[in-house]
Amino acid sequence: MSQSTSIRVLIADDHAIFRQGLATIISRDPDMVVIAQAENGQQAIDLFREHQPDVTLMDLRMPEVEGVEAITAIRAEFKPARIIVLTTYDSDEDIYRGLQAGAKGYLLKETEPDELLNAIRAIHRGQQYIPPDVGAKLVQRLSNPVLSERELAVLRAMAQGMSNAEIAAALSIGEGTVKSHVNRILSKLDVNDRTQAVIVAVKRGIVNL
Repeated sequence: MSQSTSIRVLIADDHAIFRQGLATIISRDPDMVVIAQAENGQQAIDLFREHQPDVTLMDLRMPEVEGVEAITAIRAEFKPARIIVLTTYDSDEDIYRGLQAGAKGYLLKETEPDELLNAIRAIHRGQQYIPPDVGAKLVQRLSNPVLSERELAVLRAMAQGMSNAEIAAALSIGEGTVKSHVNRILSKLDVNDRTQAVIVAVKRGIVNL
């Protein structure tokens, strides 16, 4: 396959050594070529706009603009964009947010090179690529009650150790309203107290400490 007909790949990851390793693996395949590398989410958006690659590998945690935001921005401008999340994070919330933003695949960085190349080919053909363990976590996430934006804000404040009074002041709402939100959060997360709520939220990737 000539370079003009090769699968053109954009890599977005803030770790230079990992980017170079990926580029080496991909470039060894005669059917693929790495056309650009981004070290943060904003660069990923800019380079996608410039090169319009066939497939993009996107990390989730990056400076300036995070992966989910970058995916959302790219998909808003380029609806057919084919993006694979490639990350160390496998919490059900990360998986859900990545795929909800429009990613077509979700792989962990421990993935074997052959599986990565197969995923790129599958995504390029217009298919999805979600390994069974990732799919199982996604099903689990979809079966959990959804927290509202306000409940998420309260939960993040709880994770920072803020009291109800401090949360009320920070969000400009009444302390009684905060208490109602906290009770709903405990119910939705199926826990008995604030500490358990924060532990579950961190484990699931809903909040990051």
